[in-house]
Amino acid sequence: MTLSALTALSPLDGRYASRFAALRPLLSEFGLMHRRVQVEVEWFIALSDAGFAEFAPLSEAARGMLRGLVTRFSEADAQAIKDIEKTTNHDVKAVEYWLKSRFEAQPELKAAGEFVHFACTSEDINNTSHGLMLKAARQDVVLPTIDKIIAKLTGMAHAMAATPMLSRTHGQTASPTTVGKEVANVVVRLAAAREKIAAIKIMAKMNGAVGNYNAHLSAWPDFDWEAFARKVVETPEPLGLGLTFQPYSIQIEPHDYMAEVFDAIARTDTILIDWSRDVWGYVSLGYFKQKLKDGEVGSSTMPHKVNPIDFENAEGNLGLANALLKHLSEKLPISRWQRDLTDSTVLRNMGVALGYATLAYASLLTGLNKLEINEEALAEDLDAAWEVLAEPIQTVMRRFGVQGAYEKLKEVTRGKTVTAEALHGLINSLEIPQAEKDRLLAMTPGSYVGKAAELARRA
Repeated sequence: MTLSALTALSPLDGRYASRFAALRPLLSEFGLMHRRVQVEVEWFIALSDAGFAEFAPLSEAARGMLRGLVTRFSEADAQAIKDIEKTTNHDVKAVEYWLKSRFEAQPELKAAGEFVHFACTSEDINNTSHGLMLKAARQDVVLPTIDKIIAKLTGMAHAMAATPMLSRTHGQTASPTTVGKEVANVVVRLAAAREKIAAIKIMAKMNGAVGNYNAHLSAWPDFDWEAFARKVVETPEPLGLGLTFQPYSIQIEPHDYMAEVFDAIARTDTILIDWSRDVWGYVSLGYFKQKLKDGEVGSSTMPHKVNPIDFENAEGNLGLANALLKHLSEKLPISRWQRDLTDSTVLRNMGVALGYATLAYASLLTGLNKLEINEEALAEDLDAAWEVLAEPIQTVMRRFGVQGAYEKLKEVTRGKTVTAEALHGLINSLEIPQAEKDRLLAMTPGSYVGKAAELARRA
């Protein structure tokens, strides 16, 4: 059986494969190879500028050729590295050999070939490559997609800022809000979560087999290798790696920053699970209708159905993403003594975890773009819930010192069908100023929304 979208084990490479054009070049094995080449090239060029008599500064032509290998890195190049790996049985060494093979027609580079991967352990290349991959995925895919969700929700919050809606605390009727305010709650939470993802510094180390520059100092004992490594790591791309230097490590970078990134994304996903479930419920109540799509079928037997499938898809895939993200964040900071390989195989699933997350974000956006507010259903629910005005009535009674205000309203309303007429009769019987009676008499469930509209417009 050949590998295809139909035979792929993962739905990310099967059913949903077409949705990952942006993420696939960044977090696939191709993406890892690409970044390994980038790191090897920048380390090699930096060594030529270090002032060593044995390695003169490279010409501009040589630098251009080397950086061109990075910018023009292709699937054919990745396959050539993979073919070398069949012999080496070592993926990083295969990159080194491939890079040296590119030097054959370049005498200047060929003469300096032994400085490729000089004093590096494989993890010097891998941790920086993973950092570059995660940096690109965060900046090019994850944050822009979250930003689209925030923008969509902000527009909804503003457009429906004044549209009244019955609240349902514990699933029971409660003080009214507005649709826009409920959306604004999500906007504010999501914006804060997004900033936490963006603020995390992506770390990288270039300090050898156990983090002490042992091999480096054996070659040039008087050279400041730590400062050199920091410069390579922190110099902005394309002349460096544009990451944050990690000065202390074992053979591997501790991965604490990765745990922070994955935890921050998982917290964002949890907010979106909460919202997906709420929207699902609002669709069920009829507060939102969904735009129809020609030819789409909601049920194999019930022709009338228009299911909230996008929100269900989002919820399910956010759960899958978080299961993987949680494992990544819990496992990656743990390594036996100076090195074990359990992180290596786990890190190959970064793309899977972020793939499920971005798949969910796309589904959520699709669902949000289908929604249409059903003001008639909202108004009907509000008009059937006059009991929610027990709260303002008893609060005004308390203001004017009416004894047992809460208890009196509880007796009249709890567990009973409350009508406008019954409440108005109670209001007219109260010993409070007439102006306050008039204000309460003018109040309806739909007008009792406090600052909801104002808060929604501020989000």
